[in-house]
Amino acid sequence: MGGLRELAAPFVVPGPSGVAVRDRLKRLSAEDERVLRLVGDHLGTLASRDLKARCAAGLDHDSEQWAARKRALTEASSSRWAGSITKATHDQWALARRGQLAHLQSLEAGVAVIAHRLSLPVGEKGAGRVPGGYRSRREWHAKARRLHVLTDRLKAVQADWQAGVVHVVRGGKRLLNTRHHLDAAQLTEEQWRIRWQAGRRFLQADGESGKRFGNETVRVTPGGEISLKLPAPLAHLANAPHGRYVLAAKVAFAHRGEQWADRILANRAVAYRIHEDTARGRWYLTASWTIPPVKIVPLAAARTNGLIGVDTNADHLAAWRLDTHGNPVGAPLRFFYDLTGNAAHRDAQVRHALIRLLHWAERHRLAIAVEDLDFTAEKTREKHGRRKRFRNLVSGMPVARLRARLVSMAAELGITIVAVDPAYTSRWGAEHWQKPLTSKNRTTTRHDAAAVAIGRRALGHGIRRRTAPPRDDRSDRRGHRTVQAGHGDRGREETRPRVPGPRTRCVPPDAERTRATRTPKTVRDVRSDQVWVQDSLLLTDQER
Repeated sequence: MGGLRELAAPFVVPGPSGVAVRDRLKRLSAEDERVLRLVGDHLGTLASRDLKARCAAGLDHDSEQWAARKRALTEASSSRWAGSITKATHDQWALARRGQLAHLQSLEAGVAVIAHRLSLPVGEKGAGRVPGGYRSRREWHAKARRLHVLTDRLKAVQADWQAGVVHVVRGGKRLLNTRHHLDAAQLTEEQWRIRWQAGRRFLQADGESGKRFGNETVRVTPGGEISLKLPAPLAHLANAPHGRYVLAAKVAFAHRGEQWADRILANRAVAYRIHEDTARGRWYLTASWTIPPVKIVPLAAARTNGLIGVDTNADHLAAWRLDTHGNPVGAPLRFFYDLTGNAAHRDAQVRHALIRLLHWAERHRLAIAVEDLDFTAEKTREKHGRRKRFRNLVSGMPVARLRARLVSMAAELGITIVAVDPAYTSRWGAEHWQKPLTSKNRTTTRHDAAAVAIGRRALGHGIRRRTAPPRDDRSDRRGHRTVQAGHGDRGREETRPRVPGPRTRCVPPDAERTRATRTPKTVRDVRSDQVWVQDSLLLTDQER
């Protein structure tokens, strides 16, 4: 047990801090689409300039430079458009900065692993979680060259991190690199250009409480009418007073529509974003706002009626219901999903699996226990080497998407989510629960056993089962016997101690080990202090 790491305590996951709803802009006229593209292209150009200025400032940026950038943008748009652009710029720079730090940590981990394995003799095996040397001299030489490559990359990233330099592209680096691989992407240059322009447009405005309908820049009335405040250079395109343009399309949010209507009627802030889906030829409007933090249920209250342990896998969720004592109840359930195809298909598969799990938990009014998974350090090929199947398996698990979806969807149904440390759940679950829960009518998988282990850890119990007494020495013989023990019971994880006495036929350790030559006349009952006399054995006719 000395090599095991310390486990983190379970905790209740806080709910989401904001919501977003989306609706399609139907029946847009050709003039509406032209105006939206002109406004988006103009504001996108300003956003690109502002991002360039922010990246040039680096770590020396302060509030005065922020105000100067906003004043420069206000002249070419409006004060509210300028505020939205500068805020989006800061968010994008901060995201790039966090990604740079994650890349830096990944490079440091890769360099450390390769340096360690190169220092070991070729063919030496690893011990525990520490990898050994490389298998062959050829692999050792290849990894030595890779160490120099990673070291050069690490020095460059460290220099950028210390100087505050980030490399970010408006529209996305992936779409930018697609320009050089149009045949593989099955796109023409014109189709790529349309996507590139749509990705670089800027049509989003932050809300402001106290203003009419919660947003003066992009205003949406309770009836669904949408109007935009045009930038100063495009004010001549207005079709409504005060330099505004009213779209012909109207929106009606099917999801959270009542909440959205209550906010805008109370003039509370609502942010809007308009974007074009070039693949489908559609326009969408997304409304988002912050919500007060959900009151977190105490962990003891979440454990009141037991809970559901869930094991996350690459193609399904394995779930098992547990009572308050940690005993599995009923049969395990599996919620499958298919992660092949495009992003929309994968997201739909994840949502479908989660809603079935949440409906099951809602029927029984139980909390859900999941692992606090983070595969950031597990995806590097330097750590797992030739284990390509394992790396692909880990990389394909939608951990972040599952976690975000589960928290937001559970908050809507009032279901509590308990996160536990994922260490050793699969190993110990299979060791202590897979075989006992397997019967002729049910085959328990390793993932089902892991779900039991996760649930027991969330309930505060140990994963290991209490060891039962020998088969023919139980007080109730071969009948039912519980496998649980209280937290304060000594030896609850080990074999039950042997009590000296005639019931166990165990000789006290300090007594002389001699074999009895005759049947004792009297025996003391260990369950009471009474002494009873054993009757003489009846003799058969033959013995007489």
